[in-house]
Amino acid sequence: MIKGRVHSLESFGSVDGPGIRYLIFLQGCPMRCRYCHNADTWDFKKGDEYTADELLDKAERYRSYWGDRGGITVSGGEPLMQIDFLVELFTKAKQRGINTCIDTSGQPFSKKEPFFSKFEQLCKLTDLFLVDIKHIDPDEHKKLTGHGNKNILELLEYLSQIEKPVWIRHVLVPGITDNDEYLTRTRSFIDTLKNVERVEVLPYHSMGEYKWQELGLEYTLKGTAPPDSDRIANAKAILKCS
Repeated sequence: MIKGRVHSLESFGSVDGPGIRYLIFLQGCPMRCRYCHNADTWDFKKGDEYTADELLDKAERYRSYWGDRGGITVSGGEPLMQIDFLVELFTKAKQRGINTCIDTSGQPFSKKEPFFSKFEQLCKLTDLFLVDIKHIDPDEHKKLTGHGNKNILELLEYLSQIEKPVWIRHVLVPGITDNDEYLTRTRSFIDTLKNVERVEVLPYHSMGEYKWQELGLEYTLKGTAPPDSDRIANAKAILKCS
């Protein structure tokens, strides 16, 4: 029996997929995004262990609130780092008739085995992917997250090929991603995909800064103000947010 390492659970998510969602935040993430508001999810050794059935039993207590569109969303951390557990969780979710959604940065994606076969299986069990495009420029992406973005864009291209529904999210950070050239390049890439149902701009905020301090980490965006309403509207217009 596979157990997943879980950071936290939320009963009533309204912005992480369609309808009302039960949110499962898995522990562990390879990315080191400078604006991360959940830095406490990075450590793979922390969190509480659950079986798939234990999580689904908890989720189904709230099923009456989901309506026709709700279900479960697995986020993180980075959920694809626990892909074996995800496959088991979503297999059992589908047996219970539960809508499934993954919120991912895409960083672990690879067409190499054994990951890719597992990912193909996971896609058959997943109703919707929420995928972050952290930065369209590979060099800037590495500065922002500690990793490149080639495999993340490859993930999105693969999801387009199999026509798996996707919502794309983009965090708008003044001085980093709030740049018309980068936003236009991001939109141009999105235009190559045929499965994108929604594009969302998430304005930068520093509400997770205290977690960095508690963990003894340097928050390098200290003093960065959230984007103003004009810049948010500009980004939404360029990205053609729906």
